[in-house]
This record gives sequence, structure tokens and C-alpha cells, in this order.
Amino acid sequence: MRIGELAERAGTTTRTLRYYESRGLLPARRTDNGYRTYDEEDLCMVRQIRTLQDFGFELEETRPFVECLRVGHPAGDACPDSLAVYRRKLDELDALIEQLRAVRAQVGAQLVRAELEAGAALPGGPEPRCELGG
Repeated sequence: MRIGELAERAGTTTRTLRYYESRGLLPARRTDNGYRTYDEEDLCMVRQIRTLQDFGFELEETRPFVECLRVGHPAGDACPDSLAVYRRKLDELDALIEQLRAVRAQVGAQLVRAELEAGAALPGGPEPRCELGG
């Protein structure tokens, strides 16, 4: 198939496919008249890259999955390097989740403080202050 058909079937653009090619993630096969040509395996590679990127993987992190597909593993994630990327990504996600929990706790504390202060602003209470506190 040609680049336009591959882009359409993979749900991406020809520009993106050319970029993948320039990064060595997609083979650069050409016909005698210079047209790029692709097959079903290439479609599988592009779909794998796009799925991983949708999950938050950087483009370079997809390389082990593409290489795993190239050596014949149908899912592209059964090779040691692919598994290592999965593990690193899970560690990264766990760290982000912990950061979000900490931020949530801080926002929750600010809300409680603000609600208490807003209650004090009722008639006869102290004047409200405009400052952030811990």
C-alpha cells in the first residue's frame, strides 16, 4: 500500500509516517518510480506506536516494541526490552500518582481552611484576610 492508504488505515497523517521513517521506526521501502510502499506489518507497527503514544509513551520509548514486532512477536511487547519499558513507565506513573495525591491533599487542606475562614466572615466574625496559608 502507499503512504496515503497507510495513513488512512492507521488513523494518522502522511507527515507523521514520514517522521517515523526519518526516526528509523518505519521502513523506507520504495518502488522503482520512487513511491513509498508499505504492507500489513507496517500497519501493525504504526498502530503499536500510536497506541503506546496514546498511553503517554514518548516516541523513542516505542522503539523496543517496533523492534519486537520486526523479529516476529505478534504483539510487540513480549521482548525483554519492551518489558523493561513497560516497567519504567509503570514506575513513572506511580510517581505521578503520588505527586497528584500530595497536591490533592494540599488543595483539600486549603479548602478546609478557606471554608473555616468563610464561616468566620459571618456577621460578628473577624474580617476576612486575603492570603494563602499553609
